[in-house]
Amino acid sequence: MDFLGTPDMGPLMFFGLTLASFATAFIGVFTGTAGGVILLALMASVMPPLVLVPVHTVVQLGSGVTRTVIMWRYVLKSTLPPFIVGAVLGAAVGAKSFVALEPHVLLGIIGVFILIVTWMPKLSKMGAERNRFAALGFFATFLGMFVSATGTFLTPFIASASPDRRNHAATQGALMIFVHIFKLVAFGYLGFAISAYLPLMIAMIATGAVGNWLGEEALARTSEQRFRLLLKIFLTALALELIWRALREGGMI
Repeated sequence: MDFLGTPDMGPLMFFGLTLASFATAFIGVFTGTAGGVILLALMASVMPPLVLVPVHTVVQLGSGVTRTVIMWRYVLKSTLPPFIVGAVLGAAVGAKSFVALEPHVLLGIIGVFILIVTWMPKLSKMGAERNRFAALGFFATFLGMFVSATGTFLTPFIASASPDRRNHAATQGALMIFVHIFKLVAFGYLGFAISAYLPLMIAMIATGAVGNWLGEEALARTSEQRFRLLLKIFLTALALELIWRALREGGMI
């Protein structure tokens, strides 16, 4: 069944994914991380691998735009220019590169890296902010070509630069906009066609916008200390899950 023209997707699956977009957008704002990774995992269980990353990228771009519009006053704008420069380079290299590492190895590397910078916070403040965010733009976009949800990779660095939990949530959304835009340009260059999934993407972006708005309301009602604790817990859990997936997919467990 092709519900609303969406290939191999019935109404239950269609509306299930739109609900998932709402829930993960809320989680992404309230915890500062995890939303994109959770949504990717859910989409991966029902969508073909060939279109998974491009469709997920479009939905996350829509979520990032709505979050940034809602929370623009909290964005750390000084991080944007160097990050954009790095992201352009990362997309260009990622679109042309053959990555010798298997996907599970990349997942394991990211998981270990997140654990290190989460529990050794001084590492996430090394170097000048401009250089740090230029490097982050490059690696987040380059890695995103292969593992899609790289927002978690950025989270410890954004957290260390953010004086307030709302700065963190807003800046994460703004920076990921550029990661997704440059990835989509690269996917277009590589010949991906995802127009058949347009109804699904529109629906998921709309429900994600509602999730962002409610997440921002919930974030305003929580304390800074609670937010930082939740962030560390979520980052640690996600990093361990990535490492476990890497070991499982690599046949080590």
